[in-house]
Amino acid sequence: MKNVLALLTCFLAFVNIYAQNPAAITRIDPTNWWVGMKNPNVQLLVYGPNAGTLNYSIDYTGVKLIKTSKVQNPNYAFLDLSISASAKAGTFTVIGKAGSQTIKRPYVLRTRNREPKGTGLTTADFIYLVMPDRFANGDTTNDKFADMADPQADANNPVLRHGGDLKGITDHLNYLHELGVTAIWPTPVIENDEQLKQEAPDRMQAGYHGYHFTDHYKVDRRFGGNEAYIQFSKTLHQHGIKLIQDAVYNHVSDEHWMYKDQPTKDWFNNWPAYTGTTHKEQALADPHSAAIDRKLLLDGWFTSFLPDLNLRNPYLANYLIQHAIWSTEMFNVDAWRIDTYKYNDPAFMNRCNQALLTEYPNMHIFGETVASNPYALSYFVKSNINFPFKSNLPGTLDFPLNYAMVDALKQKFGWDEGVSKLYQTLSQDGVYADPMKLVTSLDNHDMDRYLSMIGEDFEKYKMGITWLLTTRGIPSWYYGTEILMKNTRNPSDAEVRRNFPGGFPGDRDDKFTAKGRSKKENEAFEYVKKLANYRKNTAALHSGKLMQYVPNEGVYVYFRYDNNKTIAVATNTNDKDSNVETSRFEERMKGFTKARNVMTGETVNNLSLLKLPAKTAVVLELLR
Repeated sequence: MKNVLALLTCFLAFVNIYAQNPAAITRIDPTNWWVGMKNPNVQLLVYGPNAGTLNYSIDYTGVKLIKTSKVQNPNYAFLDLSISASAKAGTFTVIGKAGSQTIKRPYVLRTRNREPKGTGLTTADFIYLVMPDRFANGDTTNDKFADMADPQADANNPVLRHGGDLKGITDHLNYLHELGVTAIWPTPVIENDEQLKQEAPDRMQAGYHGYHFTDHYKVDRRFGGNEAYIQFSKTLHQHGIKLIQDAVYNHVSDEHWMYKDQPTKDWFNNWPAYTGTTHKEQALADPHSAAIDRKLLLDGWFTSFLPDLNLRNPYLANYLIQHAIWSTEMFNVDAWRIDTYKYNDPAFMNRCNQALLTEYPNMHIFGETVASNPYALSYFVKSNINFPFKSNLPGTLDFPLNYAMVDALKQKFGWDEGVSKLYQTLSQDGVYADPMKLVTSLDNHDMDRYLSMIGEDFEKYKMGITWLLTTRGIPSWYYGTEILMKNTRNPSDAEVRRNFPGGFPGDRDDKFTAKGRSKKENEAFEYVKKLANYRKNTAALHSGKLMQYVPNEGVYVYFRYDNNKTIAVATNTNDKDSNVETSRFEERMKGFTKARNVMTGETVNNLSLLKLPAKTAVVLELLR
């Protein structure tokens, strides 16, 4: 009897506590799903006060609740659903019960739209990397919101948001199309609803760049929100331009709703005291590395205000993978760029990549792995190296080639220096399963501007562009480089993320137009435009084989060729003119009697001797 009374007392106490703290469902992620997906399973994250104390059920033809999982935080529940091939689009009800309380939450299953998605990238593409906040302000009414954590906007303040948005990009698609752009990579558009951060003792940082997520299922209102992003994608595709979405799996903002109310104790990689990453990717590929160095790279935090996600947590892994699929389906994404790739748990990344590729077999995925040499980079992409861990990442950003091209312009020719470094870097392409899928660049939003790195030398500027647009891989381009935007990261990254002139109210110059550009800026724009469009329309140049010759006295020659066409690229990196006898290149030039200079249109009738002015790259279409 005493035991019965004790149990009754406990039950009544629970009922009393529950009555004072009733359960509620405030959100379900993913916010919707689709019928007809290749993977019939989806895991719903159900969140709200005491949502984890409810008993759940679903009654909808074709949808089965397989399992309900509870975790340490009573505000969370995870529902595993199976959606049969016969399920119809519609709305079903997620029902949660506890005692006399019943909570109902509608959930929508959609029909998949027919818009292009997951189409991937090819070597014929030319990617334009743009930071929406700094490119163009198409709608001044969404510049700032009083109810957001950072309610400020000032286009003249390098730290604050400037008001650029998705509409600003679409307003200038004709400009991008003229330049030869075939794919747009915006820095993340997901909500960054956070206060200004103390990046260093002497400077602040705002989330204008987009890499500090606070809610995965919201596109930032200051860019236009979810509906604007849907329309943005649709407009791009109507113009024949692909959409690349930027993912961040390594971290979130410390103002993310999930960090403020953590589902489990191991949702984040926690340390006794703040511990930053070493940034040393060598610890993963190094056969002699220590476990602590691998752990510090992967689990150390990027900064003190970017909590490091524990990608080994199975619920978190599902959450992030499903978000990638949801985004692809919702926004008709063509390809993915993965931020801070080397800091992510490798097994998780393989699982995430495979989930995307299973649903979208043509999808191209490329990671950001800042590595100094091809061997280190090859660990993070499909490779021919017998690493104990085999990455399934199709492509990656080619930082070794980026560094080599810049060094080839900055350094005097030598055994390992100058253009020799460019040759040697490409000579190591054998480490990659498919080097053509690597994404190449001259600079980006985290580096000094390309023009500034090479001392603002215009002839060198053209040489580097020639290499980028004629060598192997998929070239990416940082906004404004075509109009000679320059600067270094001193005193902060904001200096290399300045507004595109003409994109904001009150701008003195409009460099989206030839009239608004200086003579030199127009020359730069026209150079990029001509070579990018020629590349786009010349299969041998973007998809043909590459044959390069050992540089000789600062002269570097290579060929792109297929069965239909041969392109010769000859570069003189010296400060004086060079005359190059071509007999050495007979393997590729035999049978050709003349050539057309792609950039000038002039005919070259004597192919036995090439006259190369100082600091010049010549692109020749060989003719019989």
